[in-house]
Amino acid sequence: MAVQNAALSLGMGNTSVGAWRSRTLAILLMAVIGTIFWVDSRYPALMKRYHAGTGVTAKGALTFGSVYAVDRAMPLRVRVWRTTGNWLDANRVGMTFSFLFGPAALTFLAMVPRRRTANKYLNTFFGAVAGIPMAVCTNCVAPIARGFYAAGMSRESVLAAMFASPALNLVVLAMTFALFPAKVAVLKLATVLFLIFVFAPAAASREEEKGYVCPIEIPVAESWWQALVSVARSYAKSFWYVFRVAFPLMILGAVLGALVIEMLPPQAIVGQASILGIVLVALVGAFLPVPMAFDVAIAYIAMTHGAPMPYVVAILCTLGIISVFSSSVIGKTISWRLAGAAYATVAALGIVAGVIARGW
Repeated sequence: MAVQNAALSLGMGNTSVGAWRSRTLAILLMAVIGTIFWVDSRYPALMKRYHAGTGVTAKGALTFGSVYAVDRAMPLRVRVWRTTGNWLDANRVGMTFSFLFGPAALTFLAMVPRRRTANKYLNTFFGAVAGIPMAVCTNCVAPIARGFYAAGMSRESVLAAMFASPALNLVVLAMTFALFPAKVAVLKLATVLFLIFVFAPAAASREEEKGYVCPIEIPVAESWWQALVSVARSYAKSFWYVFRVAFPLMILGAVLGALVIEMLPPQAIVGQASILGIVLVALVGAFLPVPMAFDVAIAYIAMTHGAPMPYVVAILCTLGIISVFSSSVIGKTISWRLAGAAYATVAALGIVAGVIARGW
């Protein structure tokens, strides 16, 4: 957990005004990484899913596609490893982006003298604005969030960015309103806004402020060559800072997610909805690590196959907002108490939403 003096709310560190060349190169690095991912991969994929409309499909237990066939007749260990392999293959592009972009963001933000304000709600808003266009799932946003926090962004900004990226993306919202009745889509949106603008600032303010030292060096006045060397060195340190924690947790999260989904009975959400069933669906939904827009797709598929609406709503309001992987990164980066609170709140909102849907 490395952040420059979090107690200083209006400015951090002694960023040199002569480091503009380094900042320019850091911005260029983020722009190149982001543009390649957003233009070549992410937004074309999201638009493809949006245009699929009611024909959207999911071939894997945790993924839209699959490279390894999984049959319920297979032993559990075989299904778990195959589902894990499918997850890693499906997330290879998004996770590559996050492991490259997160360190780039840390490199740049460490050179910015002001990463937060004294107003926690304004910090929350800035985090949400940063998260919406990133268009990465709750898993892929986790390494980026680690970079954000290490650079000195506030806890509420980091949480808001993590919730907003998978849930407030405009294409995903459009899919939600196109595939579900308006009251279902509005309920989902309300839970997301609660997480961002109520839970994030409230939970963050309960955490004790600590003083940290940024894991990378802030450059001083320099030539272009010195700036290039400085940014390259800082990026390498930032990459290792993010990778050494997030990568092992990613593998663990994939295995745990595969284990949980493969242990569930095939007809788990078929039949009359019950309070206990809603609770279980919400707890599992908040645990599973799924890709971008998978929550919308799987909830719609469940609805069209006759699943009770309370279960559909619980899935929609929990799946893809947080996961075992993103929770573990929050725990290792900020605090395990905050990670537990985030998971519990997402699950609780899913339960409340499911109970509300029971009365429709």
